[in-house]
Amino acid sequence: MKPTPLSPAPADAAQRKAIKPVLCYPTHSLPRPDISAYRAVRDGLRLVDTITVPARDAATFSVPAGSFFRIISTEGPQVGDLNLFNQHNLNERFYTGKTRALNGTHLGLGDQLFSSFPYLRPMATITHDSLDWYGFDEFGGSVHDVIGTRCDPYTHNLLSGGGQYHHCCHSNLTRALSDASGLALHDAEPHVHDVLNVFMCTGFSRDTGQYFMKASPVRPGDYLEFFAEIDLLGCLSACPGGDCSAEHSSDSARCYPLQVEVYATAILPEGWVAPLVNAYDRSHGTGEAAQRAPGQCD
Repeated sequence: MKPTPLSPAPADAAQRKAIKPVLCYPTHSLPRPDISAYRAVRDGLRLVDTITVPARDAATFSVPAGSFFRIISTEGPQVGDLNLFNQHNLNERFYTGKTRALNGTHLGLGDQLFSSFPYLRPMATITHDSLDWYGFDEFGGSVHDVIGTRCDPYTHNLLSGGGQYHHCCHSNLTRALSDASGLALHDAEPHVHDVLNVFMCTGFSRDTGQYFMKASPVRPGDYLEFFAEIDLLGCLSACPGGDCSAEHSSDSARCYPLQVEVYATAILPEGWVAPLVNAYDRSHGTGEAAQRAPGQCD
């Protein structure tokens, strides 16, 4: 939030502010998926797994590379916080910051979710969004953001004067990942990362630039669908904020479960190959290649 300025504006302030912006990451050379090839195989999908994510809790699910999965609203307006991992290496996980830089603040059809350094490759591709009609509203809000981090008990403690709440999305994701991985709770927690806010409607206030939320437009039957580019371990929390129209980090909001469906496909999209880990040699200017190949597990 920008405070009331204490410094006087220079004589050329207007000229400085009038400079046109440029995109930080021009993406004309970014390899893009052939989304028509992905959508062409959707008619042959076969349901192989269904996972229910309880309200104010989280659950994990596995998706083999070359498969599809859907996050579905089933009973009422509810947002979800999504973490993704390489199923075989928890160190490779969803990187919201780079996904945001390469796609934008809110994701939709054809956008890809990228993994963390040093791997930096597509983990999943969005192949259908039943809320794509929403676009951006008059407040600058839209759905499926990669700008919020996730509600968490540490920020709640800070803002509530010491409150203890254990069903924030961060805690939900930590418990679910601990159960799925066998890691102790405190060992699982560092792997939990910034999320894709599925169905959440958010933006930045125009006057102060602050992150806002508003009632999600999601309704039962709506879904967001992905194609798994690599073997995935997903972890989804049904946010305690419900539709996030008022608050989160409490039991005040009306909440509903979410459903995850995993689908196998009869044929793979034409021309599709699983993405390799990033080809940067990791020498970082030393003139020496890294001792370890990119993507090698600990």
